[in-house]
Amino acid sequence: MLRIIAEAGVNHNGSLETAMKLVDAAADAGADYVKFQTFKAENLVTKDARKAEYQKRNIGDADDSQLAMLKRLELRREDHVKLIEHCRKRGIKFLSTAFDLESIDFLHELGIDVWKIPSGEITNFPYLRKIASYNEEVIISTGMCDMEEVKDAVRALHECGNDLHKMTLLHCNTQYPTPMEDVNLRAMLSLKELGGNIGLSDHTLGIEVPIAAAALGASVIEKHFTLSRNLPGPDHKASLEPHELKAMVSAIRNIEKALGSEVKHPTASEVGNKGVARKSIVASRHIKKGEILTDDNMTTKRPGTGISPMRWLEIVGTPAVRDFLPDEQILL
Repeated sequence: MLRIIAEAGVNHNGSLETAMKLVDAAADAGADYVKFQTFKAENLVTKDARKAEYQKRNIGDADDSQLAMLKRLELRREDHVKLIEHCRKRGIKFLSTAFDLESIDFLHELGIDVWKIPSGEITNFPYLRKIASYNEEVIISTGMCDMEEVKDAVRALHECGNDLHKMTLLHCNTQYPTPMEDVNLRAMLSLKELGGNIGLSDHTLGIEVPIAAAALGASVIEKHFTLSRNLPGPDHKASLEPHELKAMVSAIRNIEKALGSEVKHPTASEVGNKGVARKSIVASRHIKKGEILTDDNMTTKRPGTGISPMRWLEIVGTPAVRDFLPDEQILL
């Protein structure tokens, strides 16, 4: 089954109350997981690390420091426990991306057994080594990567103890929002050659690209969402609102049903239409018994309850077994 991760990320703006509402919105939309981000700002960035351009554009404050921004977006340890319990009550699975080694330890203590590696950590060997040591399911975003970097990350995880069949590689573009011309969705398919499952972490506006990824065979779809794109913060502008998330989940579930198997066969819903939509060989005029059946005295018309027109050459040249009236199905 295709799994949908509703990426709340830091769109709670540091508020547990808002984070709870995000859990509710993800559960109401029918997502499989709601995902947050776990970090200690001091462990994640240096004091002089600057914001990305999209973060400056979306936040619009004068402070250019990543550290100051991230401090405002941290979830407390006790917040995680409350969110996990709320997820349990709402019937949705809790996920969080750790962004530093201390946070990996913390999530492990909480019993997290699915690890989401963000694009920014895919070249962080100590980080990969620590997660690989658990040999649990790993979902890896590959934004900003070429194939060699993805191969290096997969190799590092595998050599440090992670089974290949426990890995899912998500194609990703790390621009918020991603321009359509930069999505390069077919690259998702090239990740298959590395083994494991494939999917998409999407940062485009709208829901078309995740739906297309589902049709191409994604096993995991991740998409940012927010309570409102008008809220202040770095990721709100590139996120879906709750009604859009619900529409995306519904569309993906329909695509998942529609994909079916690779076997071409009439389905139960269409079998009954064969007789109505197909044609039979019928007399085009009055035909006397013994008259030779030809292209001139026969034609094809609905319903398809008689002899199939695919037997035309078999019928032409044979004598009529009895008289036939115009439109009467030919019998042998």
